[in-house]
Amino acid sequence: MSSASAALPRPGRTKAFLRLVMIEHSVFALPFAYIATLTAMFELDRNIHWGRLLLVTVCMVGLRTFAMAVNRIIDREIDARNPRTAHRELVTGAMSVRHAWTGALVALVVFLGSAALLNPLCLALAPVAVIPMVVYPYGKRFTDFPQAILGLAQAMGPIGGWLAVTGSWSWDAVILGLAVGVWIGGFDLIYACQDVETDREIGVRSVPARFGIPAAIWGARACHTVTTALFVWYALATHAGAFFWLGLVIVAAAFVYEHRIVRPHDLSRLNRAFFSVNGFIGIALFVCALLDLLVRGLTV
Repeated sequence: MSSASAALPRPGRTKAFLRLVMIEHSVFALPFAYIATLTAMFELDRNIHWGRLLLVTVCMVGLRTFAMAVNRIIDREIDARNPRTAHRELVTGAMSVRHAWTGALVALVVFLGSAALLNPLCLALAPVAVIPMVVYPYGKRFTDFPQAILGLAQAMGPIGGWLAVTGSWSWDAVILGLAVGVWIGGFDLIYACQDVETDREIGVRSVPARFGIPAAIWGARACHTVTTALFVWYALATHAGAFFWLGLVIVAAAFVYEHRIVRPHDLSRLNRAFFSVNGFIGIALFVCALLDLLVRGLTV
């Protein structure tokens, strides 16, 4: 067997790596990058540029894959001490650190390569997008607010999607990016509540660990109120139509439902709130935004 063929990942390793980075969770951020990208195309010439949309997809998946792999690598010792995360691939040995780094670096090259194909500004700003992805897993070691770093990292998706189309800065994209960042930071506050006792024992820092579960839940409610306000601001700034506003009503109702099923003294439905409701929010708003742009004249 040649050294080149030996270096190729085995199917089992590939599957383990995809489980490691939870590739299916791209549903949280990718729809908002699409909203920004398609809105920018609408404002540019009202045409969908499929090649550019594909590159945006590759960029987003590549960067997110890199970020998740690095997160798992950096946090593997913490994960081993937490019963909830002790089954993760780097803890059980289903994936070696070496192969995880290989996958992460391949994803990073894919991200940088696709950014270079978009335009010079995207390539120049690509390293800026990478920094919070690497800093975030360390955040829980030096701040009680690691969700703020996560929010900053996620906010870059819509901004990057807009830059990919126009090659120029857009404050409309910043508004949408802030909405996404505050939204994801808020639901990560909820998600962190399930690890409070373990985090306190092993010294992991977070809002729930420092201030308690009730404070974290109220913080998430405040974040999602701000998110809704930012979505409204974005709709006004981009002169959105009826379908987008319908999407905002659906999102607001989903937020109300999410915070009705997760309460400070009842986290039994936390996973439903985190995975199902938040996945629904991204997809629902994207579908409504797409319909709105098509009705207003976006050409497929």
